[in-house]
Amino acid sequence: MEPAGVSSYREGVDMVTGTPRVAIVGAGMAGLCMAAKLRQAGFDDFVVHERADEVGGTWRDNTYPGLSCDVPARFYSFSFAPNPGWTRNFAPGAEIQRYFVRSSAELGLRPHIRFRSAITEAGWDGRRYRLHTADGATDHADVLIAATGILREPKTPDIPGIGTFDGAAFHSARWDHSVPLRGKKVAVIGTGSTGVQITSALAGVAAPLKLFQRTPQWILPLPRLPYSAASRAALANAPKLNRLSYRAYQTIMEQIFGKAAVEPGWQRSGVAAVCRSYLRMAIPDRRLRAKLTPPDDPMCKRLIMSAAFYPAVRRDDVDLVTAGIERIEPTGIRTTDGRLHEADVLVFATGFDAHAFLRPMELTGEDGRTLDEAWRDGPRGYRTVAVPGFPNFFTLIGPHSPIGNHSLIAIAETQADYVLRWLERMRAGEASSIVPTAEATDEFNAALRGAMPSTVWTTGCDSWYLGADGVPELWPWTPAVHRDMLAEPVPAHFRIA
Repeated sequence: MEPAGVSSYREGVDMVTGTPRVAIVGAGMAGLCMAAKLRQAGFDDFVVHERADEVGGTWRDNTYPGLSCDVPARFYSFSFAPNPGWTRNFAPGAEIQRYFVRSSAELGLRPHIRFRSAITEAGWDGRRYRLHTADGATDHADVLIAATGILREPKTPDIPGIGTFDGAAFHSARWDHSVPLRGKKVAVIGTGSTGVQITSALAGVAAPLKLFQRTPQWILPLPRLPYSAASRAALANAPKLNRLSYRAYQTIMEQIFGKAAVEPGWQRSGVAAVCRSYLRMAIPDRRLRAKLTPPDDPMCKRLIMSAAFYPAVRRDDVDLVTAGIERIEPTGIRTTDGRLHEADVLVFATGFDAHAFLRPMELTGEDGRTLDEAWRDGPRGYRTVAVPGFPNFFTLIGPHSPIGNHSLIAIAETQADYVLRWLERMRAGEASSIVPTAEATDEFNAALRGAMPSTVWTTGCDSWYLGADGVPELWPWTPAVHRDMLAEPVPAHFRIA
């Protein structure tokens, strides 16, 4: 018997006019968003292939101490599935995961999800995609949608001796909760958002905690504050008020952070001034402040939101190590100054391969060309949602999406609505296959590069935003421009059959 939502491949049977079969890869935030949009629009023949045994994506995989979102909770939710019950202004990770699990059930999506079904290969045969999973199963789809996310493939540093350590060692995205931490010597490698959150949570628990910093990061002091039971009840009983709260936070995000990153103005200078002033006030010790002062401009790297980190690193039982790591030894970390830093536990808060996208899944399009071949010089797509040479293929949170200055849920909703418009045209019999032209894609990418110099990401820093050519793989305009660009398909930009 087939799992719910999955039908077998029927050799030689064409797509029924108006009824495209859709396969979504990934049941994280974006995959659930797309699935919900399909159900709302009356598309029933779709399946979501998920490699894990639960929905949630990065919020399922990451369970480290101190985990929370850096987007205001009342804006970090599906617009069609509001959650008045957020307990804090920046929601803890476990609470976000519970929201996605609950939403997948309440929206009727779980019967369409095939768990433990990792797609290893997908190939266009001229009419549809043939899908192959890691467990040897097959499926097919007239339309393939990649919702694989960007922060899913953990990146562990290539440090000599990394396998010789005698204690527990793990990546932050694979947290081992069986390892006791209280009173233990814990070493955290990495000072991005994850390293900052872990340090803030474990300060006073580990004894001592050593944080190994390669490059300091700018911190915006936004505290994690609880919402009262009364405010949660008010929003639950007044949906219009909850909607107003959502729109208010959206306006703040778009008018301040959305503009600060992509164009000079009071928003950028204001955020920068707050970051610099906070560092001076929160770290009175000049030597420590020098260690924590970044060499680049605020927001050149992803801005870190925390009011707990600077107080944590000022503690006597927290040691900020700025010497380079030479190697890992059985008892700890040896730095380039010759010092051995003993440790019982090593935590690699070293981020993810943000340029993996679908990989290691292998996708083949027209003429047998693979996505790896198409992206040999770096990920490149059409308006963040499609790729030339790959018919009926869409990406959610794909290359050059506005991930540097906005909520990923809002981005996914904009992209899912765009995909839905094409699917509705297919259902109406106006098209059976569509693929963006190379010319339209080239025009879009040229515009991207032309606008990039005005962004803060090109002001001189080395970040995971940068592609192999040193150019940020980001959206250089405001989120509103992204919505406007994807408001309606432009048929002239596509080859339609």
